[in-house]
Amino acid sequence: MITLRILLALSAAAFLHAQSRTLDIYWVDVEGGGATLIVSPSGQSMLVDAGNPGNNDRDSRRVFDAAKAAGLKKIDMVVTTHYHGDHVGGEPALAKLIPIDKFYDHGDSIEAGNNPQTSKLWADYQAISQGKRAVVKPGDKVPLKDVNVTVVSANGEVIAKAINGGGTNEFCKDAQTKDTDKTENGRSTGMLITYGKFKFLDVGDLTWDREMMLACPVDKVGTVTLLQATHHGFVNGQSGAPALIWALKPQVVIVNNGPRKGLEGNAWDTITKISGLEDVWQIHRALKNDAAHNTKDDQIANFEETADCKGQWLKASVSKDGKFTVTNGRNQMSRTYLAR
Repeated sequence: MITLRILLALSAAAFLHAQSRTLDIYWVDVEGGGATLIVSPSGQSMLVDAGNPGNNDRDSRRVFDAAKAAGLKKIDMVVTTHYHGDHVGGEPALAKLIPIDKFYDHGDSIEAGNNPQTSKLWADYQAISQGKRAVVKPGDKVPLKDVNVTVVSANGEVIAKAINGGGTNEFCKDAQTKDTDKTENGRSTGMLITYGKFKFLDVGDLTWDREMMLACPVDKVGTVTLLQATHHGFVNGQSGAPALIWALKPQVVIVNNGPRKGLEGNAWDTITKISGLEDVWQIHRALKNDAAHNTKDDQIANFEETADCKGQWLKASVSKDGKFTVTNGRNQMSRTYLAR
């Protein structure tokens, strides 16, 4: 009888422990590149891109440090949004630091052969992903435990029908359009990640024209809780179509910008005009902008130029009930929100 009670108590404790675990998202500072590490409540991991090559494997080591901080012994899956150096470049060196079980991508690079750099990026990726690679298309699911991951864009295409309550989009009227992008950016694999009431959208460097495909004439994504600002904060106006950004109505925006990359021009104004926006967090202070076009200092992870940067991260921890906390790795300042 005593043994049974002990077993029941242990089972209850294990259940409560499992219930208390959070979905954790780390935005690793890769100096204006992309590297977002997602760890499910059960401990399974999905890394979206791994930053730049070179610089003594700076970005790969920063991703590895984040993985260690998350208690990971391996990375279960890497999703490569596209084959530009600031996204895929760090993956080969990372694969030497920690085992990677599976790779997901949009298909073959359309820029391989353009020049020696793009050819090497593609060849190196093929080498590390050989026998472990799967190609995804819009509408596919990426199998991350405890979390629903839906591919909303890949290889220049987007989901055919609205999901997540998407529908009529008031922002399509008189919306600006731009020419079709012919680079890897427009091929970016984008994902809607859902955990309970919490919804996170990461579409890599998806370009304005493809954002418009998601937004108009029908909003295909619906509203989200947290948005990773497209293309490091709408680089040079190549991304950041208001018809999509405003329709998403995120409560919180994370900008994975560099010190002098992202948040140019009208980017800040586009973000701050989002209806219901509660906060903006940045990986870097945008050094070309004044204080009015940066978020609050305690919500910026890094202030320095790249040469002097210590590579601090931002982290979100999400509970099943929709409560989530964003923490600045530089000063440990955090704010808690409740998903609507």
